[in-house]
Amino acid sequence: MGRVVGVGLIGHGFMGRAHSLAWRNIVLFTDSPIKPMLKAVAGRREDAVRDFASRFGFERYYMDYRLMLKDPDIEVIDNVTPNHMHKGPTIEAIEAGKHVIVEKPPALNAQEAYEMYKAAERAGVVNMVAFNYRFVPAMVLARQLISSGRLGRIYHFRAFYLQQSLADPNAPLTWRLRREYAGYGTLADLGSHVIDLARYLIDEITEVNGRLYTFNRFRVNPATGVREEVNVDEGFTAMVKLRNGAVGIVEASKLATGHYNSLTIEVNGSEGSIRFDLERINELEAHFTGDGELSGFRRILVTQRTHPFMRFWWPPGHVIGWEHTFTHEIYHFLVRLSERRDVSPEAASFKDGWRVMSIIEAIAKSSEEGRWVSAP
Repeated sequence: MGRVVGVGLIGHGFMGRAHSLAWRNIVLFTDSPIKPMLKAVAGRREDAVRDFASRFGFERYYMDYRLMLKDPDIEVIDNVTPNHMHKGPTIEAIEAGKHVIVEKPPALNAQEAYEMYKAAERAGVVNMVAFNYRFVPAMVLARQLISSGRLGRIYHFRAFYLQQSLADPNAPLTWRLRREYAGYGTLADLGSHVIDLARYLIDEITEVNGRLYTFNRFRVNPATGVREEVNVDEGFTAMVKLRNGAVGIVEASKLATGHYNSLTIEVNGSEGSIRFDLERINELEAHFTGDGELSGFRRILVTQRTHPFMRFWWPPGHVIGWEHTFTHEIYHFLVRLSERRDVSPEAASFKDGWRVMSIIEAIAKSSEEGRWVSAP
């Protein structure tokens, strides 16, 4: 590995654990041209952030992220806070000259995402929105098959991201169910993934016709014991048109009983199709019409050394998991940082994040007005 780069993490919850493990894996497993050093983590509860820093190997911790931004040992800021904390700290980090990663969705709305994109562009810093499913090896292989023309002309794109986490009406109110903290509900949390994957695999989304829904309008806030209004969506379904002429359906729901974390993708073209299921993360199903009487969906176990990113891991057939996608995306970020180049098109830049938020807002507008809406 080449030069050393100090990393500062803002936030230390679920995503903080996933990102911190990935930063550690870079040194242990990859051939990254940059060696990341976990310099500091910032949080609000001292006992929790102190324990987190010790557990994951950060050299120090801060109770105020602004103090961390002044730390000269830190060149990269990784922001894994709730959605309402994405714009402010990230733009402050950019203005402090730091390169930046922010968890998805990039912001509360398209305007905030646009301001983040323009700030990064003005400063010339390397920036990335952490859409980790772009870095599932099977998903990268799917993109390679599509972009090479193996599927021919693309007709259909379907993506469904289903969970059951809100199916119980007694499930508690969390920050993800409050507009002031989340911006949108499942549309932003899970829907941003399927929207991003449509753009990553196929082409830009140009028009949408969608419907948002919330079946459980009140839930108990566990901090107060009071029933409060849920002012965001629990799920959505949308038809989409893509720039290349393909049509699609995208859907996300947290009311889908029996689904823990089910993300399924299907693409149909004139010469073949591909299918993917996150719950079978190491597999891609592919069908090619040219196989004649032997045509039909075949299972590809995406664990060969020649498959995307698999050279870092285990012998063929020794499968990897969800957490490895974060290692792959951070590896890509560091490669582009070493070259001082934009992370796109393989990863999502802040510009891509702004586009995703614009499409989210178009779907919400379509639901309100009951018509097709152009994605600006």
